[in-house]
Amino acid sequence: MPTQSPDTDAIIKGYTFDTPSIELGVLMEDGAPRPDAKVRISLSMLNRHGLVAGATGTGKTKTLQLMAEQIARAGVAVFASDIKGDLSGIALPGTPSEKLLARTSKIGQQWQPQGCPVEFYTLGGVGSGVPLRASVSSFGPILLSKVLGLNETQESSLGLVFHYCDTHGLPLLDLEDLRSVLAYLTSAEGKAELKNLGGLSSATAGVILRSLITLQTQGADEFFGEPEFDSRDLIRTTADGRGVISLLELPNVQDRPAIFSTFLMWLLADLFHDLPEVGDIEVPKLVFFFDEAHLLFNGASKAFLDAIAQTVRLIRSKGVGIFFVTQTPKDVPENVLAQLGSRVQHQLRAHTPNDAKALRATVATYPTSGYELGEVLQSLGIGEAIITVLNPNGAPTPVAWTRMRAPEASMEPMPAPMMAAGVAQSMLMAKYGQDLDRDSASEMLARKLEAGAQAAAREAEAEAQAKEDAARAKTQGQAPRRTSTSTTRRRPIRGGEGALLADLLEQGDHRRWPDRERHVRHRAPRLSRASGPGQLILIPQIFLS
Repeated sequence: MPTQSPDTDAIIKGYTFDTPSIELGVLMEDGAPRPDAKVRISLSMLNRHGLVAGATGTGKTKTLQLMAEQIARAGVAVFASDIKGDLSGIALPGTPSEKLLARTSKIGQQWQPQGCPVEFYTLGGVGSGVPLRASVSSFGPILLSKVLGLNETQESSLGLVFHYCDTHGLPLLDLEDLRSVLAYLTSAEGKAELKNLGGLSSATAGVILRSLITLQTQGADEFFGEPEFDSRDLIRTTADGRGVISLLELPNVQDRPAIFSTFLMWLLADLFHDLPEVGDIEVPKLVFFFDEAHLLFNGASKAFLDAIAQTVRLIRSKGVGIFFVTQTPKDVPENVLAQLGSRVQHQLRAHTPNDAKALRATVATYPTSGYELGEVLQSLGIGEAIITVLNPNGAPTPVAWTRMRAPEASMEPMPAPMMAAGVAQSMLMAKYGQDLDRDSASEMLARKLEAGAQAAAREAEAEAQAKEDAARAKTQGQAPRRTSTSTTRRRPIRGGEGALLADLLEQGDHRRWPDRERHVRHRAPRLSRASGPGQLILIPQIFLS
């Protein structure tokens, strides 16, 4: 038996406070639970964030469920991601069993089966739930770079593309919009504008474009678009004062982990942006459970990690608490881990050198206690945990070996037909159920390219016409003059002959007479005898060239 704490009374005192709280379980003493020694966390400390960790199969999901149930019953909204699909039963009352009742009896839990108000969501409508969508613009270059797997140089280049769209009034609503912008900037038509961006090479733009096309082929188009989800809809209560649990279904997370984890981070960032400052309040507005948190941090850039750390640090003043759920504390960056006031650590295993290293690192994150934590953490049973939280004054509570409470809602998945019927009746389906496709960057650039093509065609046609006219004029200007073979002097055109020539010049074929003045010579007028006797008229002498 691992060494137990010598000061049980100090532990009991450390978890005894009068502020509204939720119960996590009871203290273990000499290998048995003490029903009178409640281990709890004050509601006012939930926005100081926390960590639920442990190896696979040690009870992390059940801990998440029992916390979510009690927080919702206290009137606080809850958000959780359902990675494995086994949290949907939280909407239904649990089913008693002999084993369950024996466990709850030992810890003094007055177990009563009861469900919770739940709103089901899916990303982009993939699955059963209200569709959650975000525009590419609001997602931003840092989060999108995480999804695309870009390095820091490419991430900064993508930021230039977003800046270009902002300054040119090109809304980025879905991935096709961003793809159209990148295709335009790397085309002959947009090459000049790409050059003006500065720092964005055509090669880098091509890499981003190829990554984007790959993301589209994976079906990520479903997650981006409109209507964009208003994250404030996560903060809701029922008429009887219970908080609504928003449950996001994440099927096939192993296929696209970066998309799912980054979308959850977008929700947090959007909450931080939209919610007003409330400072330290007695009861938070929302508690956000981030399951499989290691997916969020794997391969993240420094800018992305800095954004997470800043959000976690500042969002508590907006009345939001965050609990990361993962296998070991090492999955969470140090600058984030340092901000997590509550720790619920289930069993850890040390089967490999890396496991042993993770175990030592976990022990180092706990306050000094009478436990040999390196041994205790490996000997914990399923549904047991090592706990320390912040008391209402913000000080760490003593480390407590705890037997966790049992959830009172169903621990089995909700039947699919029942879930589908509930989703169909949701009032949020009218708001988010139908996707929109309004005018955005893709359509604007298509019109711009079409207008440019039409203008180019007109210009080319005008240029061709000008060349044709110039060639014709040149040909006509070089035509040989007609010369007379007769030695007879040209005779002047008289009387009616002059009128006839004038008429020909006025109405004749201009292709034959392109420049009338060039082909008419005026001679000095002479006197000619008129048709009438004794009359003289003055007529010009006109000769054809």
